[in-house]
Amino acid sequence: MTASNRLNLEVGDAILEGTILTPARLIPGVLFVHGWGGSQEQDMRRAEDIAQMGCVCFTFDLRGHAKTEPQRMAVARDDGLADVLAAYDFLASQPMVDKNAIAVVGASYGGYLATLLTAQRPVHWLALRVPALYPDTEWKTPKALLDRKKIAQFRNRFRGFRKNRSLEACAKFKGDVLIVESEYDTVVPHPTIASFIAAFTSANSLSYRIIKGGDHALRDEAVRKSYHDLLVTWVSEMVRGARRAEPNKQSHQA
Repeated sequence: MTASNRLNLEVGDAILEGTILTPARLIPGVLFVHGWGGSQEQDMRRAEDIAQMGCVCFTFDLRGHAKTEPQRMAVARDDGLADVLAAYDFLASQPMVDKNAIAVVGASYGGYLATLLTAQRPVHWLALRVPALYPDTEWKTPKALLDRKKIAQFRNRFRGFRKNRSLEACAKFKGDVLIVESEYDTVVPHPTIASFIAAFTSANSLSYRIIKGGDHALRDEAVRKSYHDLLVTWVSEMVRGARRAEPNKQSHQA
């Protein structure tokens, strides 16, 4: 079904009558959040392929990255969360976006911010690749100045969701989740991944995959393709499932 609106189009002194037809159904939105030291360019190809399946995709550069890289030494985690909230609100404000069907795809630090986002905005689907984890302390300390050794020690132990802001948000999340681990990741080790998996106690579904041969940054092209295909397939399955459910939902409401 489509919605149509009659309009007049001015061309010089002439006025042309026209009709614009738009899909009656809103479409999903997908927000991409890159990792620390990355940029939106890393997500562009994935966003392009997912857009082809009928989604509105939005990529952006976090503060302290790309053109604002000179600010990096001053950027704290509260700045990162503010950036992600603003990006989400922009995506949700687009006329074609279904506000009840927004997915967030986050990698590493971007995955960490994505989990925090779910506590403040409605997210239907959440895809986390090698999600990073941080102690709640020093929230406003510039991220570049955090003690890397302490963070590494923190990530090497399993963490319960009741003692961490990010994991607590995961425990309250009720949508569908994809968690992707890299086989040879030395930045986000398995105990951190296990902490995230265990935290999603209320999720509608949880899929967990390991990228064989992958490191944290997915430097190998073949490994990047594996993740690309995995993510696009998962999003496609989620979107198709939601669309199949729509007629039944509408019928039930009627």
